Amino acid sequence: MAVNSEISNKDFIIKLARNLFFMTIGAIIAGFALEAFLVPNAVIDGGVIGVSMIVSHITKWNLGLLVIILNTPFILLAWKKMGKLFVFSTAYANIILALSLNFFHSYKVTNDVILASVFGGIVLGVGVGLILKNEASLDGTEILSLLVSKKFGFSVGEFIMGINLFIYMAAGKVFGWESAMYSIITYFIASKVIDIVMEGLNSSKSVRIISDDAGTIGNALIERLDISVTYLKGIGGYSGQDKDLIYCVISRLELPKMIEIIKEIDPKAFVSVVDVHEAYGGRFRKKIDKI
Repeated sequence: MAVNSEISNKDFIIKLARNLFFMTIGAIIAGFALEAFLVPNAVIDGGVIGVSMIVSHITKWNLGLLVIILNTPFILLAWKKMGKLFVFSTAYANIILALSLNFFHSYKVTNDVILASVFGGIVLGVGVGLILKNEASLDGTEILSLLVSKKFGFSVGEFIMGINLFIYMAAGKVFGWESAMYSIITYFIASKVIDIVMEGLNSSKSVRIISDDAGTIGNALIERLDISVTYLKGIGGYSGQDKDLIYCVISRLELPKMIEIIKEIDPKAFVSVVDVHEAYGGRFRKKIDKI
């Protein structure tokens, strides 16, 4: 038991060190994106960082300090909901972001607002994506949305969108409506890049196949695509007959070839394809698991 405990502690420390490393890189990248692209061109981000940018512009207060001050109440709210580790990681990421904002202050890459909006969104998305992927957050509105959405029946996405709508309206009043529109472009690009960082470019696909020739199709997929398949038992809702289902997870690049193989064997086969954001465990070759 003591040996297992030591191994668990060692794994936890290694994981924490890895997370902190990538959080540091992500916060530095995010700070660079804000100060080098967005702030000099009056383009803002959404959430608490966007509010901080507006307040900093009006009051001339330090942006990094405002980010910490405005995020602190939300971080404290997450203490019970998200756990101590998340709170520590989020606080750490925000401190590194604040230091990065001061380090890159007045470092301007371009005067072109379009370039600043596009590349600022890309770079910011990479930074924020790294932080989210390593179990922390830079934005208190995401924490608030998790706490409030269940009580009022909103989804997390709807709540964040509603908050950002007011933020961009405020940005339009302070910076002008063109800046607000550029800010929306930046936010859209950043959100897409965050998805790519979180999920990867080569996202997997979960495939379910229903066919009277399930055995033949399964063998063909194993032999020609070198993938593992799982046979599941089902009952047809209309016919009441037993059905064999095939389940497997493949890459996006393998999908067209799989569809071609299935159509060759059974053109009437039912195929359902779903995006898989994360998949864990080994991909066993030349093996059929039967449930």
